[in-house]
Amino acid sequence: MELLVQPGTGIKPLLDAIEKAEHTVQIVIFRFDRGEIEAALTRAVRRGVFVHALVAYTSQGQGGEQTLRNLEMRLLADGVSVARTATDLVRYHDKLMIVDQKSLYMLGFNYTYIDIERSRSFGIVTQKEDWVQEALKLFMADATRQQYSPECDTFLVSPGNSRQQLIKFIEAARHQLCIYDGKLTDPDIIRLLQQKAQEGVDIRVIGAIGKRAAGMKVAAPPMRLHAQTIIRDGEQMFLGSQSLRTLELDARREVGVIVDDALHIVQKALETFEADWSHAKHIAVPSVAVLTETAPASETSSPTATPAPPPEILVKEAVKEAIKAAIMEAIEESPSAKLVKETVKEAAREAVREVTHQSAA
Repeated sequence: MELLVQPGTGIKPLLDAIEKAEHTVQIVIFRFDRGEIEAALTRAVRRGVFVHALVAYTSQGQGGEQTLRNLEMRLLADGVSVARTATDLVRYHDKLMIVDQKSLYMLGFNYTYIDIERSRSFGIVTQKEDWVQEALKLFMADATRQQYSPECDTFLVSPGNSRQQLIKFIEAARHQLCIYDGKLTDPDIIRLLQQKAQEGVDIRVIGAIGKRAAGMKVAAPPMRLHAQTIIRDGEQMFLGSQSLRTLELDARREVGVIVDDALHIVQKALETFEADWSHAKHIAVPSVAVLTETAPASETSSPTATPAPPPEILVKEAVKEAIKAAIMEAIEESPSAKLVKETVKEAAREAVREVTHQSAA
């Protein structure tokens, strides 16, 4: 098993894997702008490898859906077998590649310059048989638009078993949780983290957790963040495409794994976290004492409890935060006014969907 750390590892392991493929390459694409990977896939087809690409029906930024359709046409022209995801989920956001049906590349990053060269993100390369088989089953289900049911507790798929398994993973923390997450907003997860903080677990978050981080330590990332990773007690790790965010746990296709049998992988991720933490700008949050004092009033249904904000206020705040993040990301990727406009519109729509989803839950 190998850990890919971006920026740093770069694109070479992906290119090498495609170049060495003997029989098949199955690749799931959400965002894509790396011509080197496209050329490697074309070369693989020409030497007789069956290349099957599953392309998301839509994506945010970089031209969005039209960019994906253009990619489909180029891949088809080069002999790649192309399938498009269904439209039943809010988004198909997973990123994985399976080579010769025995090597799995589980990625937190997209096949893009900004994710690989300028963002903190991770990936796992493994031949762990149960993960490979589960990834193959998921790929074929999504490529043929069939129902998928998770059967491996350490292979996390949204919607499916992600929420359940991540809650179990967090509940098992004894001493420490080190979290990379730019969109940690799910109410149930936040309540659980608050509970673990009250129990004395040291919780550190590089990213964003909104206004409910009492008892936790939070820092703004020292670079663009595209990692969704949780390191537990320095011994186990979750890595995937899903943030701890309601929409990504319950209404989008996301995939991740829990590493509990490769301490060297976990330690390498923890070393990266510690280095990032030392360079990050720390954010002041309420102490665990404040959390303890206010918890009974906020968690009970007594007449004196503070009422939840009305839905229109929740939507307004969610859209405001989403637009701010979307503008920053779009500007980083391209100064194009059209790109910024498209990205902001999509972010606003998704924020409304998420608040609506939470309210209905």
